[in-house]
Amino acid sequence: MGNVMSAPASDDGSLPPREGGRAPVPPASLPRLTPEVRASIRVLIVDDERSLRESCSNVLRYEGYQVTACSRGDEARETLKRDKFDIVLLDLYMLEVSGLQLLRTCLDAQPDTIVIVITGRPSLDSNLEVLRAGAWDYLPKPFSATHFQILLGRAAHAVMVARESRVVGGARAHGQSEGVTILGMAPAFRRVLDLARRVARTDASVFITGDSGSGKELIAQFIHEHSRRSSRPLVAVNCAALPEPLLESEMFGHCKGAFTGALRDKPGLLETANGGTLLLDELVEMPKPVQAKLLRVIQDGVVRRVGSEATDAVVNIRFIACTNANPEAAVKAGILREDLYYRLRVVPIHVPRLRDRPGDIELLAEHFLAYYWSRHHGPTTPRPKFRDAAVRALRARPWQGNVRELQNIIEHMVVLLEPRIAIEPKHIPELGYQPAAAGWGCVAPAVSSGEPYYAARDRLINEFALQYFAQLVPRVGGNMSEAARVAGVDRGTLYRMMKRYGLHASLSTPRDN
Repeated sequence: MGNVMSAPASDDGSLPPREGGRAPVPPASLPRLTPEVRASIRVLIVDDERSLRESCSNVLRYEGYQVTACSRGDEARETLKRDKFDIVLLDLYMLEVSGLQLLRTCLDAQPDTIVIVITGRPSLDSNLEVLRAGAWDYLPKPFSATHFQILLGRAAHAVMVARESRVVGGARAHGQSEGVTILGMAPAFRRVLDLARRVARTDASVFITGDSGSGKELIAQFIHEHSRRSSRPLVAVNCAALPEPLLESEMFGHCKGAFTGALRDKPGLLETANGGTLLLDELVEMPKPVQAKLLRVIQDGVVRRVGSEATDAVVNIRFIACTNANPEAAVKAGILREDLYYRLRVVPIHVPRLRDRPGDIELLAEHFLAYYWSRHHGPTTPRPKFRDAAVRALRARPWQGNVRELQNIIEHMVVLLEPRIAIEPKHIPELGYQPAAAGWGCVAPAVSSGEPYYAARDRLINEFALQYFAQLVPRVGGNMSEAARVAGVDRGTLYRMMKRYGLHASLSTPRDN
């Protein structure tokens, strides 16, 4: 631990590099905290190694923080009972009381405390264990003074964000979530919501899986809005919609002259999300070089724009990843970096398919009916009501497109229905496709003589497109580039159309759980 220095480092970048030869980032790149903010932040350091404990204490006191140091776990437990701390640094391997036990004790007594675990024997298993237990981050030994300052600066910034969020949150009526409505009473779905609610109060990375249209983005929004970062932005990036150079520029930003058309410096989405949450939608589709660059940001909080040779920002972000593919199959296939996957998969959440929660179909259908009727016909116009036969017909559908498909069908019905009508099965649009023995089979288009021409035309076009892509993508083995080539459209257009019709290219057979 000799390279943990007792005084703050200079800003000339001359400190010893971190593991792997990466140069540390000057503390000047940290989010700016006023002396008053630093003086209000209480830090507890728990380590049985005297030199490390004193070095860390001296660095933080020099920075202006209130610091308390303990040499034993039992002493730290008593201290935590008496006093409240904003940040706790503790060694994972100590005598008498282990760091993991102390971590749990600390979070039980003070759930909002940011805990950073120092470990001299880092491994994937131990790192995941402490993160799952609620640690904000871990600090592998040996580390430089600069790395230590950066990590503590990020933690202090998170404390400041949390304080601001509590002020904003206290002004909200009863603390209700804004803008996110999630309905479902099925036990499997309630378990998802309970897990999302529990993980929301931490800064742990979340990896959400589930079929297209099942509600992954809503769960991500729910987690953000119930977190201490809710007053800060939730920024979403679709990793599948952009080619590699454009995705890299959008995420990391670029410097003037970095490439043709880069006429000015431009911050990326990572800087925009600073203090908030970044949602990585369809992470499996992210190119490998961008994955490597993202991993460094997750580990160090360091952002370097395209075309820059220096650190442009240090960010403090909570990461949520989503995919409708099988991420473990993507790791085995070499498509997704294993270290990135496990860094983001601290808390995995799998959203069940709609057909696995049939009891929620009526609840969701009624909600969408009320919403779209008010939107298209006005809140005072008497809306239709479902007959029992119509509810049974809805529950009998396979719902390949999940909640999104149900939502689209209800809106389609609302546009055509008259006020006060009793909704029968005949009012529910035909899907226009059905399972066949060897995959998807086309069926003859069903046209009602009483259906308006333009409505029938639009419905049949949609049904044709759904059948076309439902057959094309499996035929090319889920290779989206090949599917786009065969269809004669660009890759981004193909992804948008697949998303519109609730389809996805699985890397393996769909899961039933």
